[in-house]
Amino acid sequence: MPVMTDRRSVAANASVANVLSGNQYEYLLRAAKVEFAITASAVGMNATVSTGQTVLQNDQEVSSQNRFGIYPDDFTLTDVVGPGERIVVGLRNTTGGAITAFVTVRVTYI
Repeated sequence: MPVMTDRRSVAANASVANVLSGNQYEYLLRAAKVEFAITASAVGMNATVSTGQTVLQNDQEVSSQNRFGIYPDDFTLTDVVGPGERIVVGLRNTTGGAITAFVTVRVTYI
């Protein structure tokens, strides 16, 4: 079961198009169940999550737990993703200061 993690500091009022860009599992080779945990070091971090053509979350606030997500508590999004589909996790800081985001994506091939 592949796991992708990323800890990213997002500058004030800035965004990141895809924290998984360039990751080995950004595009899945075969069908899989994909689970997402996204948290931040403070309030004001929004995330957009999509798999292929499916938007699971569109610019919504994430938990401010200030740590990587704990399984299963913080894994709030799940989807079945087809072969060749792209996984995208975008971040947007809505505040006047930098915030660190913690992203974990679990891939279970089916």
